[in-house]
Amino acid sequence: MVARYYRELLNFISKTSKDRDAAADIVQESYARVLAAQQSGSTILEPRALLYRTARNLQIDAYRRSEARGDHAELADVEAAEPLALRAAPIFEPEVAASSNEHVQAILAAIGALPLRCREAFILHKFDGLPQAEVARRMGISPKTVEEHIRKAMTACRQCKDALDRASGLDGLDGRASPPSSSL
Repeated sequence: MVARYYRELLNFISKTSKDRDAAADIVQESYARVLAAQQSGSTILEPRALLYRTARNLQIDAYRRSEARGDHAELADVEAAEPLALRAAPIFEPEVAASSNEHVQAILAAIGALPLRCREAFILHKFDGLPQAEVARRMGISPKTVEEHIRKAMTACRQCKDALDRASGLDGLDGRASPPSSSL
């Protein structure tokens, strides 16, 4: 698992952190936590997703600590660099945690249901952080085709998220419940 995801995760965390050494520390701590969970007997169905989520949580914690100390360390456009499936909802209650996990699993399932080449282009671009031109080169297709694959995958993810939000009664991106509708 370490060799398989280390560089990918380090590149992802480095995008949103100005300090590559701090990113390496976060990735190392993420691996330590996931491996400890595995060794404790916990069944981990998606180790890659758990690694990403753990790393993002550690990065957010480090950012909050630096803000509290007044260091004002910056996270470079965290939302833009983070894959849609890994964006975290604030977890205050067990129900929210369970719902968040269900959302992640549903979006990962939506990505898994994409046609193979579409899914490959999307993962290379969004998860591995490769530019579209590099994805096109690796896959032996045109940049325009890569763009179409990514657009199709993003649409599938948005539709999945919208369906989940409608099913859970959430309105928009802020996660607040929509007000009850009036019958008048």
